[in-house]
Amino acid sequence: MTDVSVIDGAAPQARPRPAGAGLNFGKMGATLIRPDIALAIAVMGILVVLILPLPAFMLDLFLAVSIILSVLILMTALFIEAPLEFSAFPTVLLMATMLRLALNLASTRLILSNGHTGTSGAGHVIEAFGSFVMAGNFVIGIVVFAILLVVNFVVITKGSGRIAEVAARFTLDAMPGKQMAIDADLSAGLIDEATAKKRRKDLEDESSFFGAMDGASKFVRGDAIAGLLITFINVIGGIIIGVVQHNLTFAQASQSYTLLTVGDGLVSQIPALIVSTAAGLLVSKAGVSGSAAKALSKQLATMPKALGMSAAVMGIIGLLPGIPMIPFLGLAAGAAFFARRLSRLENAATATADAATAKAGEAQAQREETMAEVLKIDDLKIEIGYALLPLVNDPNGGDRLTEQIKALRRTLAMEMGFVMPSVRILDNVQLESNNYVVKLKEVDAGQGVVYPGQFMAIDPMGGSIQLPGQHTIEPTFGLPATWIDASLRDDAQIRGYTVVDAATVISTHLTEILKANVGELLSYVELQKLLKELPKEHGDLVKELAPSQIPMTSIQRVLQILLGERVSIRDLGTILEGVAEAVNITKNPRDIAEVVRQRIARQICAQYTNPQGQLPIITLSPGWETTFAESIVGQGDDRHLAMQPSRLQDFVILVRDRFEDAARQGEIPVLVTSAYARPFVRSIIERFRRETPVISQAEIHPRARLKTVGSI
Repeated sequence: MTDVSVIDGAAPQARPRPAGAGLNFGKMGATLIRPDIALAIAVMGILVVLILPLPAFMLDLFLAVSIILSVLILMTALFIEAPLEFSAFPTVLLMATMLRLALNLASTRLILSNGHTGTSGAGHVIEAFGSFVMAGNFVIGIVVFAILLVVNFVVITKGSGRIAEVAARFTLDAMPGKQMAIDADLSAGLIDEATAKKRRKDLEDESSFFGAMDGASKFVRGDAIAGLLITFINVIGGIIIGVVQHNLTFAQASQSYTLLTVGDGLVSQIPALIVSTAAGLLVSKAGVSGSAAKALSKQLATMPKALGMSAAVMGIIGLLPGIPMIPFLGLAAGAAFFARRLSRLENAATATADAATAKAGEAQAQREETMAEVLKIDDLKIEIGYALLPLVNDPNGGDRLTEQIKALRRTLAMEMGFVMPSVRILDNVQLESNNYVVKLKEVDAGQGVVYPGQFMAIDPMGGSIQLPGQHTIEPTFGLPATWIDASLRDDAQIRGYTVVDAATVISTHLTEILKANVGELLSYVELQKLLKELPKEHGDLVKELAPSQIPMTSIQRVLQILLGERVSIRDLGTILEGVAEAVNITKNPRDIAEVVRQRIARQICAQYTNPQGQLPIITLSPGWETTFAESIVGQGDDRHLAMQPSRLQDFVILVRDRFEDAARQGEIPVLVTSAYARPFVRSIIERFRRETPVISQAEIHPRARLKTVGSI
């Protein structure tokens, strides 16, 4: 073969190829240093050592490789951040075990072949280990070797194998749940597809790693057993060969072969012990983030109390009779010093963290409070002009508006059966100086004008006030009134006028607004408070009712209907019994409320009984009863009133006339209808006479003393 080259631009010329040019040593070297090729050569070398004899100097070299390889494995296990960073550990463990077993077999050949020549017959590494550890006494060597074997086999190998087994089992059991969590995060949009794939891959690698570690731990266990058997065989076989074949005495054979065998056992067991320790560190690293040194120092440094107690215990031991004081007291002083230092560092770090947390919490709370203030809706609120501020905080110690509102809430709680929400009072610069506005859930429910330091005079009969002052209309009932000076108060009372101050005007107005809208104030939260305060017996009834038979919101609606007609819910136990009775018939809150009203008939009648113990009533004539019955259309929950507007107008006029006549007689009667028509009659009357009570014939208690005032 010839090469073609160009020289000085001349025409190509053919020149002979030098000898040996066909061998490309550069490519061959590159091939040999490839990791896969190098690993294959190493594994084949181990297998060759199992078959072919090994010279003493080569055995020394490979024993040194075995020791440095085990140290490398241990250091890697110490410095990795997570177990999966050393996922090749099972493979490395298998190869290290095979290397030690091959070296054991090679050293056994040399010991049994050359043991009679002296302690250097199996190489200088084995001789050095045997002489150094045995100190000239082979019994000491045997004991040390046995202890190393027990530590490796019974303690480290067994413990790491158990940890690997349990870790593999729990990792495999938790794998479906972790996969579902990844899918749930992906579906919720918390992670993207690439992150989900990476987390699934990490999960698969983790399960494979711990499964492989469970099996790899058996290599270490088998290596320990093999070391024990090889040592026993070498001692017995060496003594027999030395005595029988080489004419040595029993003492000479025992000394020579035992030193070599124990040295060989130590050279193999020390790397095995190191690798077993690395395996234990690796499988016990679950749940610990960072390298072992960082994790241990971080966790131990956070327990200065434990270090301080250790110092105290060592100090006490050092003071015991017969105990050397210097080592124990020295260690106690060192531990106490570090405990004190760690405690100071911990306190400083805690103070810094608390300050940062408090600062961040304050900023977050301020942001949340700002947003909460914007979104918050007050159930009850009174906005006042700046001239009414003395009503809230009277410097003279008079009856402040806040005190009257507290008394009002207590009174309404006794009358209606639940505590009204707190009333928020604040000034509003946009209002006129003497104006106030009552808001119910941020909606205006009433307003008026009052004058602190003056009194409002009202004629109970509705006439005009014959006193000098500022004439106005009373904001609650719409009666003529006059704001008079404080000096005219006694004169107004002598004339029979009702005289009230500014705070009382506002509190009276607030009272009527609350009574007219009390049903809206019974929120779900307030209902839960009422139910928690019930006796245990009624609490069990609530558990039977809600939510299996009726939703809690339906119970809330029933109570709101009762409160809307100013029926007290204080006897909540009886009301719940009525609900339990009605749910077997209907689920409509309106119909349930009708059944409940019949249950509390005594309470309703007592509520409207006059001072003479009589219940004044105005009855609905049979003609109007028939008219209402014929105008109610639909079935069940779809029932509604379909009456002609002209007939409704006639009914409204008649009701207004009859109740005005009764008022002139000094009576405050109730309208009595049939149970079937009562809710529909009430729905009409509440539009123009909200305070007028309407009860059914079934709600009249048998012991009630009736007084018929009129009929419609």
